[in-house]
Amino acid sequence: AATIAIASSTSTTAAVPLTPSPPSPHIRMRAARFRSYDDYLRHQLNKTLDPRLRRVWATRDWRRKVDAFARAFSSLQRQGLLRNASRALCVGARLGQEVAALRQVGVADAVGIDLAPAPPLVVRGDFHAQPFDDATFDFEFSNVFDHALYPDRFAAEIERTLRPGGVAVLHVAVHRRGDKYSANDLLDVQGLVGLFRRCDVVRVSKVDAFGLDTEVILRKKRSAAHP
Repeated sequence: AATIAIASSTSTTAAVPLTPSPPSPHIRMRAARFRSYDDYLRHQLNKTLDPRLRRVWATRDWRRKVDAFARAFSSLQRQGLLRNASRALCVGARLGQEVAALRQVGVADAVGIDLAPAPPLVVRGDFHAQPFDDATFDFEFSNVFDHALYPDRFAAEIERTLRPGGVAVLHVAVHRRGDKYSANDLLDVQGLVGLFRRCDVVRVSKVDAFGLDTEVILRKKRSAAHP
């Protein structure tokens, strides 16, 4: 079972007011549709808690996605970017297929966060204000960047909770409009990479990952200096 410690001082919606993210020519925001941060959360939960979708995720899609994620994580292990001893976090994990895949390939200390928990794989957490202490994880994975209302906070929270030398892997769609639950559209991969000021780029490559086409691998700089 995962042994990740959750910081008790951070709640799901801790200190996340509805304020603009810094504009980027590489990211098209859709914030105008939300009247408040709670309105944004309710909109996201409409998808996460949809009984029909949860039934599909838990049955028909479960093994297919776990196996696909396991292949991706096994490749990262072979490249030395993920170890069995890594403490791992999946950001925006829904029911936890990514977490199940990590545990399947031997990364036992893995957990996911989502607005709606799905025990035992996924705990409640908002990726704009992760419920974890600084430098908790060696590895973080996410494929929900388009759901971030505040892309800068999404990136800053990954960098905050990642240990120096730790690896973050993100699957994103570039040049494509997301679904009605997307809060942003990534027009150029630089829009994502530019947010991670405390990380070096390991690799940007094409993938075929459930509608997402680009994999970005980042490593947090070992220097403790902030940008």
